[in-house]
Amino acid sequence: MKITVLGGGGVRTPFLAKSMALGAKSAGITRLTLMDVNEAKLQRYGKIARHIARVCAPDLDVVLTTDAEAALSGADYIITTIRCGGDESRVFDERACIAQGVLGQETTGAGGFAMALRNIPVLSRYCETAKRLSAPDAVIFNFTNPSGLVTQAMRAQGFNTVYGICDAPSGFFRQLHCLFGCKGTFDGRVYGLNHLSWFDGFSLDGKDVTRELLHDPRLYTETDMYLFDPRLVRLGGEMLPNEYLYYYYYTDKVKAAISGATQTRGEIIAQVGRDMDAAMDRIDIDRDMEAAFQCFMEFYNIRENNYFSVESGRKRPACATNIPLREFLDRPDTGGYSAVALRYIHAVSGTPLRMALSLPNQGAIEGLANEDVCEISCTIGERGPIPDKIGAIPEMQMNLIRQVKLYENLAVQAILERSREKAIKALMAHPLVASYPAAVSLTDVFLTRYADYTGEWES
Repeated sequence: MKITVLGGGGVRTPFLAKSMALGAKSAGITRLTLMDVNEAKLQRYGKIARHIARVCAPDLDVVLTTDAEAALSGADYIITTIRCGGDESRVFDERACIAQGVLGQETTGAGGFAMALRNIPVLSRYCETAKRLSAPDAVIFNFTNPSGLVTQAMRAQGFNTVYGICDAPSGFFRQLHCLFGCKGTFDGRVYGLNHLSWFDGFSLDGKDVTRELLHDPRLYTETDMYLFDPRLVRLGGEMLPNEYLYYYYYTDKVKAAISGATQTRGEIIAQVGRDMDAAMDRIDIDRDMEAAFQCFMEFYNIRENNYFSVESGRKRPACATNIPLREFLDRPDTGGYSAVALRYIHAVSGTPLRMALSLPNQGAIEGLANEDVCEISCTIGERGPIPDKIGAIPEMQMNLIRQVKLYENLAVQAILERSREKAIKALMAHPLVASYPAAVSLTDVFLTRYADYTGEWES
């Protein structure tokens, strides 16, 4: 079995490689192909990933390539994690949004729209190539952001084996499970949209532990819930919010924090990336993998430990620390988005399990159309994913879901039809923009900036 990663030179690839390698034998994976258009990144982070994979699974064939057709040829599963425009575009988007008085976070609102403008045309071409060259009905796990919106766009074009994945739900469940000592089988429901979802119905070994969890004071100090006021959760019917809902519930606070900061999140990431690349280039990776890994971990942890710090003014409860390569290899795998792919492969091969995916609603959530892509907990088996039957969602949450789903559908139509008018309508519909002048200005700014990706649009 061949798995291909599009964007295989990204900084998360060493973690993906470890997870894939450890699960390769049981999943029947014989080849892992890491493809990236950026040769320099492949020579840095791809090489680290390949070394890790070879140590964990010596028989696994790991290939680094910049050739998309070769990478996709014969692939049984494909993971997409591309970032067209790189960190430079993220910085531009954030500053353009700030100039219009709106948030520029890269996966929600206007910043997410700009990212979709770049990623959707490129990923559509990859999906066309996969349809032509990959195995029949090859499954594509889309981690390319904004994941839900991009998945909606791929599905709208008939690429019906594309599923959106995000490590936020699984990561949050791991945090909650740790409150119970990481013992037993922990489960819960996820529903909404990607980066706009809620969690409830928690159980441990089949026993409902929702009330116990909600009254555990560690919930607001040791998990992503540190961002939220417990009173807000009570007002929302005691459904736990996805961390990205912080941008919606604390919009003014986030705007003030960003305006008062010396750097945006994107500028921090860009600077860390430049420093990491420069430091890595001083190391002979082929001769000193330990030094290369230590350098990688040092800068990667700076990225991760500053996550949400600009917007919230607070550090994450658990900060990552540098560890030697051998210790990294010996530690249990925590998964991430690569684990979603592995677990899916195991499930369709006869070991049913549950996970959150972004996929068409098909009646799971009342009030959404069947074709609306939503993020929802599913049971995966030999027939593929079956979404939980959620039914009616409380109006407070459903109102926000409807607003953002309207934006997503309009944004997809705008990008696929190259319609400036629908782009403006999409941004007007988004609650983090909700301004005609800002929508017009940002649409024109982004279409001008990203004309190489979008091509010519109707006026």
